[in-house]
Amino acid sequence: QVQLVESGGGLVQPGGSLRLSCAASGSIFSINRMGWYRQAPGKQRDLVAAITSGDSANYADSVRGRFTISRDNAKNTVYLQMNSLKPEDTAVYYCNAAVRTNWLSTPQNYWGQGTQVTVSS
Repeated sequence: QVQLVESGGGLVQPGGSLRLSCAASGSIFSINRMGWYRQAPGKQRDLVAAITSGDSANYADSVRGRFTISRDNAKNTVYLQMNSLKPEDTAVYYCNAAVRTNWLSTPQNYWGQGTQVTVSS
């Protein structure tokens, strides 16, 4: 009933930049918090950045100052601008959104399918 579709991943050299996008569609009444998580091989999935519907953002210490999260509420889309990329940023990046499907419902968590980001020379 709700789908999240990510795009923008790929291979980039250290020091380079990428911009990830995640568009939500389906039965959406409103979207509260949206965020990006990442999971490297053999590691747990960790929060990278999140943003509320009021544009209040928080970041993991490892990306603060290099990554910027933003959202377009009219398009139900969240972005992650990633600058000064490092090899340790290599991971599958997942979009997450807390979605209300009608005015009576409480927010439910939805996940995208993930997009690979590889930082390597």
